[in-house]
Amino acid sequence: MDSPTDIATSKCRLCTGSKCCTYVTQALDTPRAMVEFDLLLWQVSHEGVVAYKDEDGWFLLFESRCCHLLPGGQCGIYEQRPAICRDHANDFCEYDAPAEEGFELYFPDYESLDAYCRKRFRRWDRRWQRR
Repeated sequence: MDSPTDIATSKCRLCTGSKCCTYVTQALDTPRAMVEFDLLLWQVSHEGVVAYKDEDGWFLLFESRCCHLLPGGQCGIYEQRPAICRDHANDFCEYDAPAEEGFELYFPDYESLDAYCRKRFRRWDRRWQRR
């Protein structure tokens, strides 16, 4: 029988898109106030920056491919890879299902977050008047 390490290694080898190596996420404090959502709106206005909420909280996602990925999707520094890569658990990962399926809220751009803010805050368009 294969060990968990063997299964994880073989699963990574089956993954042709190397999806988990094409972005970085950063946890956020839960935005509550208009000023916090305004900052989030600025962040998602940048190319390759997405915001989402899942069961673990709010996150920014930076779409950025790891510079060590080889053309076939394998890691070019596998034996020297950082600890976060070594510790990555893939018992259920994006090879099994897209991460987006677990998102409660997803804001890939300015327009989607702005629409959410307009529904959430009655006075969204007046947020600058108090400054």
